[in-house]
Amino acid sequence: MRGPGDQRRRGRGGQAADAAIQAREAAAAAFYDMDQAQKFLDGRVTVFEDLDAGAAAPVRREFTGLAEAADAASVAYIAVLDAHDLDDRDRSAAEHDAARRAFLAVTERLQQITRNLNGFAERLAPRMAKLEAALDQLPPRLTAARDAVAAADSAVRAAREAGMDASDPEADLARAKEALALLSSQGLGGLGLDGAIRKAEEVRAIAEKAHEAAAELPRMAEKVRNSLASVRTRVDVVANRVEPVRQAMRVLLRAYSQACWQDLRGAPEAIDAGVTRARERLNEAAAFAGRAEWKQAQQALTAARTELNAADRRAGQVTGRVTELEAVAADPDRPAESARFAVRDAQRLAMAQPGGAAPEHARALDALVERLDHAPKRLTGAHPDYWAYLQELESVKTAAGDVVTRIRSERAAGGS
Repeated sequence: MRGPGDQRRRGRGGQAADAAIQAREAAAAAFYDMDQAQKFLDGRVTVFEDLDAGAAAPVRREFTGLAEAADAASVAYIAVLDAHDLDDRDRSAAEHDAARRAFLAVTERLQQITRNLNGFAERLAPRMAKLEAALDQLPPRLTAARDAVAAADSAVRAAREAGMDASDPEADLARAKEALALLSSQGLGGLGLDGAIRKAEEVRAIAEKAHEAAAELPRMAEKVRNSLASVRTRVDVVANRVEPVRQAMRVLLRAYSQACWQDLRGAPEAIDAGVTRARERLNEAAAFAGRAEWKQAQQALTAARTELNAADRRAGQVTGRVTELEAVAADPDRPAESARFAVRDAQRLAMAQPGGAAPEHARALDALVERLDHAPKRLTGAHPDYWAYLQELESVKTAAGDVVTRIRSERAAGGS
């Protein structure tokens, strides 16, 4: 028979065993919660790395520290389980009590780590929400990039079938296709969200450029054909100016001092050479057009126009010089009066300032008046230097205009 003491011992042992089992169940629940939090966060951090690898680096480092603590707590939990087999009915109340304390301690550790993991998740959530909202921008941009590549491909093919040189847009199209393939193969894991969006935009822009260039080819062909005729006509027009320029140079050499025309020396020969180069570029353009190389034809036409513009400008300088010198020789006071008017206009503006003209403006204008008074002294001798006279007057007009500009600028600054 067993006495009352044995029954009391069984009662205390049963209570200790129940408490230990409850502590073990609480530890198991805490372990499960921590494990789920750790797995959830590991997935979120991985997504973060896919979307923005640079920003995710410190996030991954922080999570790694938390994960290491969780792993260590897991090891400790398993060690407590192994050390306290509560299914052993021969355990004493003291052993059950020791098990309960061990399970309570490991439960607190597991719960603390779970709180740390959940806090980290809360801090990460706004950044993830922002990234995932930005992720919504990627699909339409990818679609736009693919559509642009398809449209460019069609335009380049049509240009090729029409017998046109589509090598330039074809090269751009190849770049767009290569970038699109890179985007498709690497995805977010290789490029990150920002990188993928930028790459999609890059593909679209390159493809649209190729599309526009291919579509422009038929228009460029028509433009080149028209330009060939117009530039050919202009070559003849400029070529016909060579003889009048030679005549004008003879007038300059005969009637005026060397200082009036020395900067124009060799103009007829320079114009003739420019016309020759323009004809060469024109012939090149015609050859390119014959091979449907429209871009090269257009470049050659541009070079021909450049030569003609320079030759035409040079011719105008010579004939214009004769006109200017003849006018000033006939009436030297007329250009001087124009310069005086510019100076007087500046003087009136300066005097209209509160308190009268500023000292620096008054000095500048007085100097211009003095230059005007001395300018006619340049017209001495049998062959006066009319050109230096005209340049001096033009310099005075420019300087007067500069004073006007400064006065108006100062007034504007004072008003603000």
